[in-house]
Amino acid sequence: MTLHFFDTATVAATPWRNGGGTTRELACFPAGAAMDNFAWRISIADIAADGPFSAFPGVDRVITLLDGDGVRLSTADGQLDHRLDTPLAPFAFAGEAPIVSTLLGGHTRDFNVMTRRQGWQAEVSILRSAATLAACDGGLLYACGGSWAVNDTAALQAGQGAYWTARAVCVALAPASPDAALIAVRLIRVAGASA
Repeated sequence: MTLHFFDTATVAATPWRNGGGTTRELACFPAGAAMDNFAWRISIADIAADGPFSAFPGVDRVITLLDGDGVRLSTADGQLDHRLDTPLAPFAFAGEAPIVSTLLGGHTRDFNVMTRRQGWQAEVSILRSAATLAACDGGLLYACGGSWAVNDTAALQAGQGAYWTARAVCVALAPASPDAALIAVRLIRVAGASA
């Protein structure tokens, strides 16, 4: 398994077309895929204004509040109405849902996972103690607090992470500080999906 490391302090922010925020892409598969043909994509978004979420038909999404007061996610028909105001509490929803986000206070920062439904599934976990991730077809680790040891070799500090895009048997994770918190994403290829 080859780990690709990143530090969010050096990941370029891309402004949204509607001017309501910015996105930092942490990993995308296949590499270099556009927004209409990725298999999976993981990013951090900074939301600075109220506005609609972009629609992604056929995509499943998981959003996790990292910093700030959070946002209310709602649809006009009332089928979805969720306050994303608890840090490190993943919330899953369908990418085609016509969601409008409303800030609950000031600027907010979120961790986002998107998977193309026909080919991939994502499992998003919040870790605060040692754990071993089960085998998966891709994945990403993001240290949102403290420091972490990965497979007894690499170390991640807050704001840093690593991802892999090929089958991994298992990944051993251990916190190296008392304030440690980590988002672990397992990406699983749906049975029968093309490589």
